[in-house]
Amino acid sequence: MDIFLLLGANLGDRQETFRRAIELLSERVGTVTLQSSLWETAAWGLTDQPNFLNQVLLLSTALQPLEVLAQTQAIEIEMGRVRKEKWGARLLDIDLLYYGSEILDLPQLKVPHPYIPERRFTLAPLAEIAPDFMHPSLSLTQQELLNQCVDNSVVNRI
Repeated sequence: MDIFLLLGANLGDRQETFRRAIELLSERVGTVTLQSSLWETAAWGLTDQPNFLNQVLLLSTALQPLEVLAQTQAIEIEMGRVRKEKWGARLLDIDLLYYGSEILDLPQLKVPHPYIPERRFTLAPLAEIAPDFMHPSLSLTQQELLNQCVDNSVVNRI
């Protein structure tokens, strides 16, 4: 199954964190087939914190969605993630954006990720590597979602 993951970090050596996270994802989740550029943006939600670095990955996995979630959360913890507050500063965040074209509404996992249409920092790297990928419930491509996004955050490709 093709899945899209979003990496985010605003503490520590963000690029090294992503490099290590991609190694671990390759070992435990699946083959990384595409990587977006690195994108820097101001914090979203809770804005009084350092800028974030974000990157979208396309992986091919044999894992089921909850297995992907368990692995990504384990990698976050292994790399020092401590969950203190929603949208707070973090060493690493890994979000499952899409699991193929499946729609899941489970207590611990919603796919597609519910905030995709609202977040320029997610849509810019998604549109970079998969502009024509269709959102399964909105029937819009990533490029169309980016074009319609009302989030006016400045998102810069590095």
